[in-house]
Amino acid sequence: MRRKILEARLAKLIQRQEELKKRAEGSQSVDELRDIQTRLAEIADDIADTRNEIEALDAEKRDGFDPAKAMKTGTPENRGADDKYASLEYRRAFKAYVQAGISIPAEYRSGGDAGVTSTTDLGAIIPTTVMNEFIKSASKVYGQVYSKVRKINIKGGVKFPISDLKAKFKWITESTVSPRQEAGNISDYVEFSYNIGEIRVAQTLLSSIVALDAFESEVVKIMTEAYVEAMDKSIISGTGNGQPLGIVNDPKVTNVVTMSGGDLSDWKKWRTKLFANVPLSKRGQGEFLFTSSTVESYLLTMQDSVGRPIFREATELTVNDSNVAGKFFGREVTLVEPDVIADAGTASPGDVIGIYWVPSDYCINSQMRFSMKRYFDEDKNEWVNKLIVIADGKILDPAGCWLIKKGS
Repeated sequence: MRRKILEARLAKLIQRQEELKKRAEGSQSVDELRDIQTRLAEIADDIADTRNEIEALDAEKRDGFDPAKAMKTGTPENRGADDKYASLEYRRAFKAYVQAGISIPAEYRSGGDAGVTSTTDLGAIIPTTVMNEFIKSASKVYGQVYSKVRKINIKGGVKFPISDLKAKFKWITESTVSPRQEAGNISDYVEFSYNIGEIRVAQTLLSSIVALDAFESEVVKIMTEAYVEAMDKSIISGTGNGQPLGIVNDPKVTNVVTMSGGDLSDWKKWRTKLFANVPLSKRGQGEFLFTSSTVESYLLTMQDSVGRPIFREATELTVNDSNVAGKFFGREVTLVEPDVIADAGTASPGDVIGIYWVPSDYCINSQMRFSMKRYFDEDKNEWVNKLIVIADGKILDPAGCWLIKKGS
């Protein structure tokens, strides 16, 4: 049944393609020819997508998978066919909604928008295929800080014991746990809120993209760059008011090391002020966050009493000009922009100029489901696409997190 529908659609598309070609041959208008060429490009894209879907169905049948049979029997072997937001039809409908404001079909409107409205609902759900690419990009390509923290998806507004979010090991013959073992458990609670973030994109940026794949690729790029930049900043300095609570503003983070300019360039001060106080359980896991200016001006200028550079021998510091990361005392160093953490040279006394932390101790809670809503900006006289997501973030275990502040 599904193949017949696709074949019928393909036949109509090919027929329409031939009709447009004939119109183009007889047209004497430059504007009309441009319009026809644009529509032909769209139809060619639809024909390719439809043929790919037919080939995919044929491949499934060759592998012994019958979609029609699976739907009748209710077997779980539908390989994601129950995800309506991953279908080619929905991907096309989403593209039409974003570019032209064409209403999303009724079967896809669960919790979404019926079209261009002025209500406060969430709009059209981002297709699953786009979200999968976004998650891949956000985890591996962008976001030096965000890519390292822990991500979960639990219900917001509920207090969760932090110990429940950490795995435990116990011998099955043990009936009780010794007090010494219990002392290492975290008994605090964490509660994630329903913070709503948005990314606004001018209509002109997406309206002229014809091919479906190119359109989805551009949406992923826009989402990823804007989202992870905001999350990097929130993880470090978020206020916790309508956004994640950042490390530097979390009252649970009480470990502080104050370093003057001279201290930053003295490897002995790093050993005595910081590493001597880091708990044994966190010593092998910690990483550093610095700006490149702090690394270049202070860490890479360490020298002995006669002015010989000693940063490599004393600290194992390795940061190349082409890299955005390196090592300091054997710990990973991630370089961030000055709007995330202040430069030591220009910071005021008391400002955070570096962080030593265990990234997995910070947790982002999000359903990772973006939606998009269109609205008209009266001031700029243009349509705007607004991407919306719900997310929150908090540190779970502050024992391995140290704020490095600038001394006077």
